[in-house]
Amino acid sequence: MLATRFTELVGCSVPIQQAAMGGIATPELAAAVSEAGGLGMLGTSRNGITPESLSQLIDDTQARTSVPFGVNFIASPAQLDVLDLTCIDIAARRARVVEFFFGEPSRDLVGRVHAGGALVAWQVGSCPEAVVAQAAGCDLIVVQGVEAGGFIRGVVGLHALLNEVLSEVDVPVLAAGGIGTGRAMAAALVAGADGVRVGTRFAASEESGAHPQYVQALIGARPEDTVLAEVFVSTLLSGRHRVLRSSLEAAQAFDGDIVGQIGSLDGTRVPVPRLRGLAVDRSATGTIEAMSLFAGESVGAVRDVQFARDIVRELAADAERLLRATEVQGPRAP
Repeated sequence: MLATRFTELVGCSVPIQQAAMGGIATPELAAAVSEAGGLGMLGTSRNGITPESLSQLIDDTQARTSVPFGVNFIASPAQLDVLDLTCIDIAARRARVVEFFFGEPSRDLVGRVHAGGALVAWQVGSCPEAVVAQAAGCDLIVVQGVEAGGFIRGVVGLHALLNEVLSEVDVPVLAAGGIGTGRAMAAALVAGADGVRVGTRFAASEESGAHPQYVQALIGARPEDTVLAEVFVSTLLSGRHRVLRSSLEAAQAFDGDIVGQIGSLDGTRVPVPRLRGLAVDRSATGTIEAMSLFAGESVGAVRDVQFARDIVRELAADAERLLRATEVQGPRAP
């Protein structure tokens, strides 16, 4: 079913990668996506990440699945300054894929992961960055268009960027940004991608760590309810991000410096400053609607809360049906 270079390389059966969304990408979610045939990703962009806490998260994931999964790291200079690089070594020894986002693709990081036995993916936002990632030795490249939710690396739409990147690199390429339906998945595969990366749909899954109010906001939103902004600020990332317009407006209207608190892996709680960009997980308390409710343009496909396995199966089945119909009938007339 939908075998690609990505599925062959990684060892999964469906060319779908779940986005790593910090505390929202729980062990439960990563394991469920992998069990359904995709590549589940464990997010490490969360308060209190240490070699010990990461090992516990991986233990939890491996207790739920014996098939391949991945671990994501933010590779911005700010994060690498504070991250214990032993975390990368641990992930490389225990996960099938170690993925990086932001920061210049690094031969040192790639070599470190390869030494541990894992494959390396790098999420990029431009063709030059994709070329550098391949030259650095990456095994996979994730191409992110501006349709994506959360912090965004690039400046153009997915298909324009995908077309450019595919002509310049040889390694398998995944398409990210606005992928929430089987039709969008099929379009990316037809365009030449080896798979797709899905975030917003999985944020509203049963296994997601997203706060319930966040999930309900996703269910009620349409693509036009998202907006590109440079208002929410992260300690690890900078630049543009796509959020629900309602959360941006609520944050701007909020009267005060602190909108709430959020939990850390060490059991403590930390304040959430107004306009702080972070993954709003179940541990968050306070004025949730004024926090950074990240959402991609695929949010219109979020109609209710589903199990992750059902999301994977729906996307794969719909994409396969559309691809088969195209093969039989040819493209629709203009």
